[in-house]
Amino acid sequence: MPEVKLSSGDRVLFPGDGITKGDLFDYYGKVADAIVPHLRDRPFTFKRYPHGIDGEVYFQKQVPKGAPDWVETREFTTHPRGGGARQVDFALVDSRDALLWAVQMNCIDMNAWYSRVDKPQRPDYVVFDLDPPDEPGGFAMAIEVAHLVHELLDELGLPGYVKTSGADGIHVLAPITRRSTFEQTYAFAEAASRLLEQRHPGLVTTEWLKKKRSGVLLDHRQNGAGKTIASVYSVRPKPGAPVSTPLRWEELTPDVRPRDFTMAVALGRIAEHGDLYAPVLEDPRPLARAARQLGQPLSGSTKRSAAKRRKP
Repeated sequence: MPEVKLSSGDRVLFPGDGITKGDLFDYYGKVADAIVPHLRDRPFTFKRYPHGIDGEVYFQKQVPKGAPDWVETREFTTHPRGGGARQVDFALVDSRDALLWAVQMNCIDMNAWYSRVDKPQRPDYVVFDLDPPDEPGGFAMAIEVAHLVHELLDELGLPGYVKTSGADGIHVLAPITRRSTFEQTYAFAEAASRLLEQRHPGLVTTEWLKKKRSGVLLDHRQNGAGKTIASVYSVRPKPGAPVSTPLRWEELTPDVRPRDFTMAVALGRIAEHGDLYAPVLEDPRPLARAARQLGQPLSGSTKRSAAKRRKP
C-alpha cells in the first residue's frame, strides 16, 4: 500500500494561528472519507502555498514532477487565456493517499473540476457563487440572498445545497444529471441570477465591476469548463484556517459567519451529521425543465473532448 511521507510538518502555514502543515495533514487524513468522494475522478488543480498563506501562491494544473506512480492522471487539452492550446496531465485525487500527497505538495484548499473524466463536458452541478459586499452586514446580506437562491431553485424543481465558502462568501450547488453542457449551465445560472437581480434590486447584483456594484454579487460566471471552486471540507487560506462547511438550510441564520467553522468544528459536524453534501453526488435532477421555466430551453452543441487515462 502507498504511504505518504510528510516533510516539513512543523512549517507554520497560518502565522497568526500557529497552524502547521502537519496540522493540515492530520485534518485531511481524518476528513478523507467525506471529502474524497467530492474530488474523485475530477481533474485537480494544485494551489500551492510553500511559504504559508501570507506568501506567494502557485497554481499548477500539470501534475508535479516526481509524483508517486500510484497517482492516476488524465490528459486534457486546455486553452490558456493567452491563446493556443496545451496538453496537460491532471492529477486525480481519488484516495486518501492522493489527498495527503496534495497536502505534502503544500496545498491548503482542494480544487477540482465540476465534471468528471468520463464526461468532461457534462458538469455534475450548477454553481451559484455569492460574494458579499465589503461593508458591515455584508455577509448577513449574502445569507439572505442564499435563501433567495434556494427559494428560486425550489420554484424550478431543483434541489440546492449550501455551504460556506470558508473564505468570505457562500456557495450554493444544484446537482443535475449529466446531460447538460457547460454552455447550458452557464446560461441557466445567468438567467436565474438576473431574475433575482430584477426581483431584488440593490440586494442582488450580477455586476462584475466592484465600483459599479451594489449588493451581493451572484456570480454565474463560475460555471464553465475547467472552472474550480474550493471543495466542500477544504481548509481555506484565511486566518483561523476556516473550512468550507455544508449547512442545513435552517442552520443558515443571520448570525452565521464563515470563520466559525474551524477544522475541529467541521470534523465534529461530520461525526454528528455525516456528510451533508452527499446529496450533491447522489440526487441529481434534469436541468431541462427548470431551464424552460426560465425561458432558457437547452440548446447548443457539446464539444468533444478526448482524454487518455494513465494507470499505474
